[in-house]
Amino acid sequence: MKNSFLYFFFLTFIFSSAQAQVLEPVKWSTSVEKISDTEYDLISTAKIDRGWHLYSQSVPENGPIATSFTYDVAKDAELVGNTTEEEGRTVDDPIFNMRIKYFDDAAEFRQRIKVLNNELSIVKGEVEFMVCDDMRCLPPSYIDLNFDLSKAKESSEVDENAALSGGMIDFQNPVKTDADKDIIVTEKQEKASDNTGLWTIFILGIGAGFIALFTPCVFPLIPMTVSFFTKQSKNKAQGVKNAIVYGLCIIVIYVILGTGVVAIFGASAINEFSTSVTFNLLFFVILVIFAVSFLGAFEIMLPQSWANKIDSKADRGGYTGIFFMALALAIVSFSCTGPFVGNIIVLSATKGGLAPMIGMLGFSLALALPFALFAAFPGWLNSLPKSGGWLNTVKVVLGFLELAFAFKFLSQADLVLQLHFLEREVFIAIWIAIFGALAFYLFGKIKLPHDSPLTHISVGRLSLGLLVLSFTIYMIPGLWGAPLNLISAFPPPLDYAESPYGVGNSKTGGGAVLGEAQELPDGGHLLAPHQILAFNDYDKGLAYAKEVGKPIMLDFTGWACVNCRKMEQNVWPDDQVLNMLKNEVVLISLYVDDKRRLEGDEVIESKLRPGKKLKYIGQKWSEFQTIRYKTNTQPFYVLIGHDEENLNDPVGYTPNTEEYLGWMKDGVGAFKE
Repeated sequence: MKNSFLYFFFLTFIFSSAQAQVLEPVKWSTSVEKISDTEYDLISTAKIDRGWHLYSQSVPENGPIATSFTYDVAKDAELVGNTTEEEGRTVDDPIFNMRIKYFDDAAEFRQRIKVLNNELSIVKGEVEFMVCDDMRCLPPSYIDLNFDLSKAKESSEVDENAALSGGMIDFQNPVKTDADKDIIVTEKQEKASDNTGLWTIFILGIGAGFIALFTPCVFPLIPMTVSFFTKQSKNKAQGVKNAIVYGLCIIVIYVILGTGVVAIFGASAINEFSTSVTFNLLFFVILVIFAVSFLGAFEIMLPQSWANKIDSKADRGGYTGIFFMALALAIVSFSCTGPFVGNIIVLSATKGGLAPMIGMLGFSLALALPFALFAAFPGWLNSLPKSGGWLNTVKVVLGFLELAFAFKFLSQADLVLQLHFLEREVFIAIWIAIFGALAFYLFGKIKLPHDSPLTHISVGRLSLGLLVLSFTIYMIPGLWGAPLNLISAFPPPLDYAESPYGVGNSKTGGGAVLGEAQELPDGGHLLAPHQILAFNDYDKGLAYAKEVGKPIMLDFTGWACVNCRKMEQNVWPDDQVLNMLKNEVVLISLYVDDKRRLEGDEVIESKLRPGKKLKYIGQKWSEFQTIRYKTNTQPFYVLIGHDEENLNDPVGYTPNTEEYLGWMKDGVGAFKE
């Protein structure tokens, strides 16, 4: 809480003190390296201001705009391969809450070309990129790149006078300054963040291991195995020692499994899998199979021949025999532990690195600990509950949970592909069905293949059933647009729905803004989920404001602007703020990263880049914001009157609702005077 308070306080200070500033944290230069008589490397170097990050050419879906290069080679040359980049740094990005590769301080990109026309001397290109610091992101920028082949170097030495949009800048060999100390601090912070993530994986692994203990494949083995060690050993001390070795062997076996995953796929590749459609679809199928197995349709078992061979080797005695006993446990109990192991691998994949090993360490530690403890204190065995039908109940409950979580992966793939197959209402309906069925199961109304006869319901089972039923009822309003904050991380976002304004509402939102029979004005639409009348075209919004006699609120925003979404989700829903947005102002939202192309008659020459045409809608609004308000950060809010004058000072990211409401009231009051 303390860190969150300091974060928001610092964020508010930054935006209130530096909102009227045009930021240019990245400067580009070019050079050429001659590889052979016909091949050259076109080198683009970015000099990045301290604290800012330039993103890679490959970023996860729903993340920032990736860096991309285009080269105008026509028929004079051909590109050889793709543009390559340096190793960079992959971290948990605090802005987008995902693992992203980015560059700080400096970055170099290379594109090899093969010259087909010996008279070619200049190759022109363009780079599109987006930069962020720890609190904000700038809209996509487009910079011209000129590569002079006549000045190509024979070695890797870079041209000191590289062209930058017509200018000459030298920063190819940046001098080390105190900024390097800050970079070292940042690396330490990122390492600390990674360590925190690994601790989370470790703790979750321990939790999964303890739950796995209470499954029919593992729980009955505890007293059997402990009794074997205590009876076969010459004395209690040796029995305890053998049980501890047995537990350590279990840990070694599962950690080797985690190590194998890292060795096969690579520490960095695992994280890349987690952001792919194929990965999400694959694990959806795997989790459904595990769930159906837990529900009793079939058992997932490793080949019986494996168990027989391992069991025969367990009779050797000594530490070798104990190791094979532990391996036999892993194979025999796989039908119950397999889904847990699979889930940990899935979860670890979203973290990447050594997480699979750490997750397996936690899981195996929890699994092995009871064998050592009960061997040391055999009297505790009497306190263990007797095996029975309750073990299968635990397994079935886990099956329902597996099935519910599986749809999160399917939903993620659907979101990436934008298929709208599993929209919010469908996802919530599926979860209502799953947890509703679980509640009926716990109440004894549904019986599955391996269930024992149920003569009565225990207090614990009844309590769990009531809890699940309450959760199921809680989700039902989500079909009508309720936010469902308890599970907000699982279903698709509110605007990814069949009815973004709520089931049963018309496109006018049931009259929340306009009369039910009244058509939306030209260029207007209702912004989900708050049903605020909004415009994405400045001229149409201005015309409507004059028609209804209301002031205008310009909302400079972006699809990749996280703080914009935070304002819309945390500040705008306030009753007083929402009332003003609906009834006191006309909202014009201008997306500075809108990649739709401008119509032919709207294409104009850039005032910031003479000689260049504005190609995208986002470029138009980004330049409009920069020229008129001398800033290029988002979110950025401006209250203006009908003659387009400011009614008060614009504001940026303002997470304090009272402060934001006060700013709105001040501007609206000035309009009415």
